[in-house]
Amino acid sequence: MKLERQLTIDTTNLEWSAGSFEAELHSILQWWLNNMIDENRGGFIGRIDGRGNKYPKAEKGLILNTRLLWTFSVAAKRCNNIAYRQAAHRAFQYLNNHFLDVANGGYYWMVDYLGQPTDFKKQIYGQAFAIYALGAYYELSTDERAADLAIELIWLIEKYSYDNLNGGYRSVFEEGWSQAKDMRLSAKDVDESKIMNTHLHILEAYASFYRVRPFPTLKTALIRVLGLFEQYFCRPNGSLQIYFDDHWNPVGDHTSFGHDIEASWLLYEAAVLVQEEISILKWKNICLHLAQKVLDNGLDERGALAYEANAAGIVIDDDRHWWTQAEAVVGFWNAFELSADPQYRDAAFSILKYINQHLKDQQNGEWHWRVTVKDQPVYTENKAGPWKAPYHNGRMCLEMMQRLAHYRDPAFKS
Repeated sequence: MKLERQLTIDTTNLEWSAGSFEAELHSILQWWLNNMIDENRGGFIGRIDGRGNKYPKAEKGLILNTRLLWTFSVAAKRCNNIAYRQAAHRAFQYLNNHFLDVANGGYYWMVDYLGQPTDFKKQIYGQAFAIYALGAYYELSTDERAADLAIELIWLIEKYSYDNLNGGYRSVFEEGWSQAKDMRLSAKDVDESKIMNTHLHILEAYASFYRVRPFPTLKTALIRVLGLFEQYFCRPNGSLQIYFDDHWNPVGDHTSFGHDIEASWLLYEAAVLVQEEISILKWKNICLHLAQKVLDNGLDERGALAYEANAAGIVIDDDRHWWTQAEAVVGFWNAFELSADPQYRDAAFSILKYINQHLKDQQNGEWHWRVTVKDQPVYTENKAGPWKAPYHNGRMCLEMMQRLAHYRDPAFKS
């Protein structure tokens, strides 16, 4: 990434170094290796609650398993770690032995603890994470089956999910790829056809796999998803519209600070891959606009990121969720790299400090799902489960390890 101005960081801050992020990565992943391996049924157990109680008969979710595959694959390659490689292989084998729909293609949403499908739906969000994970496993293993499975999923998404009439990707399908009646991603989501979150992770998956296999059809699709964000999801006020109906009429008006800051770096990362055919300056400005809006409205005086605001910009959920804080560290640091503006660097610093002081479970390991505005852990949420994996915090560590490796002196210029 080319920078026009000199960037400075405080190298005396031991929390803020490639080495400290690598140590945190190992701490997180060792917790998963110690606690989540299902020695009896294969793969990983489906749930550990907020107080550390294991549920060996819990259902096993597609998102948990694909995120485990992605995280262990990338960490194994980056750190040359045999245990992580073995965990990645375990996740790959379980994913394809139990979640894969051999007859219709794609992956089921949920299986029981025995590995039998219980929710046969094809959530496009889940198929996107499978592409993301399979690409990472292919980079680690060079197993051609992983690449072939990812390419098949891309074909299925483009065939069934893409709306040729109105544009955009519909979110949920039945086992045989007919349109589902209930379009929600989860119980808390709005039942609408086109969801920003689904599109964001299609973008993430397509961009990641494009680095592995840069074929023209995938490039075209990636540019198209970027265009959908520019045309529909990116509001003029600098936040993202979350829901639309089938005809791109916006539904709801809330702002998700975590998704906005996550998108601010994923969108730019995708744009860099295809910058010869788009305006990279335009995307730099869009992404900085997103980051600035989050900084102005979502970051509190103690340096933590709130979860959600209403249309008036009033925070309506001020709990500190693990994933929003992790994405904010990367997102604000990315904004600092793009702009050399120290307010973004300081925001990233403040959030990391908050994570270390309050979100990390110092006694039992890993991170709490969320803590209240008064810094109290919410133990009713899972420590690990269908939506809680070492993906957001693990990826934060991996991203920052790579980015901070460039900072060998107090001043960096590239």
